Amino acid sequence: MYLTHGHHPSVVSRCLAGALLLLVATTQVHAADIEVLALFRDQAVIRVDGQRYKLASGESTPEGVRLVSADATGVVLEHAGVTRSYPLGAKLRTGYRQTAGDEVRVYRDPQGMFTTVGSIKGMPVTFLVDTGATSIAMNAAQARRLGIDFRVEGERGAVMTASRAEPVYRVMLDTVRVGTIQLHNVEAVVLDGPQPQQTLLGMSFLGRLDMQNDGEHLTLRRKY
Repeated sequence: MYLTHGHHPSVVSRCLAGALLLLVATTQVHAADIEVLALFRDQAVIRVDGQRYKLASGESTPEGVRLVSADATGVVLEHAGVTRSYPLGAKLRTGYRQTAGDEVRVYRDPQGMFTTVGSIKGMPVTFLVDTGATSIAMNAAQARRLGIDFRVEGERGAVMTASRAEPVYRVMLDTVRVGTIQLHNVEAVVLDGPQPQQTLLGMSFLGRLDMQNDGEHLTLRRKY
């Protein structure tokens, strides 16, 4: 892949699906029965504890279930600090246990991939955690969506992909946030093309945190 250390395969090359992000802050456990009934672009119909709701992105139910995003493949819902991806027809009971401090737990899915919902410059981004990537990395379309004028602001370079050298632009991001953790002045690279398909959360962000991989989840903690 691109922007990797050594010869170890990155998380990107091993995995193809989303995972669960848990955010942490009290010891109380919250729960709700959720069912995904219908999907539309930026809208979804869900059932929460027996009540049916049609939500647009950003809206919440009285039970506190918020629709983060939706498309034909699934939804991202947030409830009591837990952000998860659900396919159509999913039925589940949500719940989480929190600990003290700025801590984010990212859970591994059956395909072995870690993804989180975060933000760059205050705009929502779905990150693919890649400890093999030297920096946050995104494609040109994502950079434009975030208002990053990489050809003007960035330092031009090149990076090898699987088939050829691709032009790349190094930029600095004012803010990057994942859960309760927000960092400033984070290095990123923009590939001037369609890859990577998902924005990579690389070591320019992760390297400023304490990380612990417990197999099924990756715990990120702010360094003090």
